Amino acid sequence: MSQAPPQDIANPQASLTTKEGWRAFVDENPEPPPSLPSGTVLDKDELESYREARIDYHTRSVIVNTPTIRGVVTTGRKRIVLNRHQVSARRGLIVSGSAGTGKTTAITQLGKNVEQITRRRNPAAVGGLPVVFVTVPPAATPKMLAGEFARFLGIPLEHRMSQVQITNAVCDLLGKLGTLVLVDEIHNLDLTTRNGAEASDQLKYLSERIAATFVLAGLDVETSSLFQGTRGQQIAGRYAVIPSRPFSHKNRADKEHWQALVATMEDSLRLHAHRPGTLVAMTDYLHERTGGLIGSLPQLVREAAVDAIDTGAEKITKRILDAIELDHAVQQPQPDHRRAKRARKPKAA
Repeated sequence: MSQAPPQDIANPQASLTTKEGWRAFVDENPEPPPSLPSGTVLDKDELESYREARIDYHTRSVIVNTPTIRGVVTTGRKRIVLNRHQVSARRGLIVSGSAGTGKTTAITQLGKNVEQITRRRNPAAVGGLPVVFVTVPPAATPKMLAGEFARFLGIPLEHRMSQVQITNAVCDLLGKLGTLVLVDEIHNLDLTTRNGAEASDQLKYLSERIAATFVLAGLDVETSSLFQGTRGQQIAGRYAVIPSRPFSHKNRADKEHWQALVATMEDSLRLHAHRPGTLVAMTDYLHERTGGLIGSLPQLVREAAVDAIDTGAEKITKRILDAIELDHAVQQPQPDHRRAKRARKPKAA
C-alpha cells in the first residue's frame, strides 16, 4: 500500500503587524501536495490526510506578479537605493487605489523581496529588522501610531508610558538600521481632524528619525485629505504615487493580461479531474464576476477548488463558480479614474 503524502498544514499565521508574524510570512514558501501516481491506493486515514493537505493548500493565496506588484517592487527598491545616503528628506512611495486592487499584497511583496535579499547578502540579518510593517488604526492619535510600531518590535509598553517615551523607544531601536517601513491603511489619517493631523506629524517625525524608506498604502489617497493643506503639500513633495486599479478588459492587450493571470491561478490547482484550460476558457465570465479585482479572483478560484474537493467533483465548473458569493465590493460599479480626473479639471473661464 502506498503511503499518503505527508500532511503539511502550518499553524495559523500570526499577524503581519508583529515581527514574529512578519518573519513567518517572509519564510513561508508552501509546496503543493504531490500528485498521486496512477493506481495509488490509500486507506481511509491516508485519504483524509491527503484531502486535508490539498484543502489547506488551496486556502493559501497564490501571489501573481501583477503590474502593480512589479511597479511597487521596482520603484520601492530604487527608492531604497537613492535614500541610502540621505540624511533627511528621504523619498517614499504611496500605493493608492480602491478596495480589492492588491495594495497590501503589493507592499508586502516588496517587503518580502527586500528582506529575502538582505538575508542572502548578510545572513546575520535574519535576526534583525530589515522591514517593519504596521497599520494605521482608525482615528489614530500620535501615541496610537507610535504604539503600533512598538507592538511590531515587541517593545513592552507600560500603562503610564507617554507618547514621547514610546516614540523614543521605537526610534532608539530602529534609528540606526537601514529599514524599510511599510505603513498600511494610511487613509485612516484624516488631516481634517486634530488627531489625524497630529498623527500625520508623528509619521513625518518617525520618517526623519528612522533611516528608512517609508512605503504607504491606502484607499484612494489622491482624493483623501492626505494631500491637503500645508501638511499634505509636504507629503506630496516626498512621495511618489503608484495607482492600484482593477484589471481592465477593454482591448486585446487587457484581455491577454487577464488571461495570463487566470492561467497562472489555474496552473496552481491540485484537483484530480480538472481539465487544464477550463478556467482560461472562462476569462470573460471571471472578469465579469470579479470586476477585474485581483483580490476577488483568488477568492473565487480558491473557494471553488475547496468546494470541488469537498463535493468530490475534483474539478471547477461554472455551476460551482456561480454558487459562490463574492465580497460586496465586486457588486459595486468601479470608478472611472479618467472621468474623475476630467471632473476635477477646472473649467476655463
